[in-house]
Amino acid sequence: MADREFREGDHVSWASHSGRAHGVVKEKLTYRTHVRGHTVNASPEHPQYRIRNDDSGRDVAHKPEALRHEER
Repeated sequence: MADREFREGDHVSWASHSGRAHGVVKEKLTYRTHVRGHTVNASPEHPQYRIRNDDSGRDVAHKPEALRHEER
């Protein structure tokens, strides 16, 4: 796992089928949960992040290695 740490409010981007998507970190997930009907297998050892997509306004979850910090 990459040693990437993100905090609530960080602006991030990730690869999507239409190029790069952008959003804001809403929370660090350290437990198994669901985001928009998809199971997120997060744990304290393998956290994921809930992100609000800038374009759609929908929440998504991503592993830290899929994200990169962006300037606002």
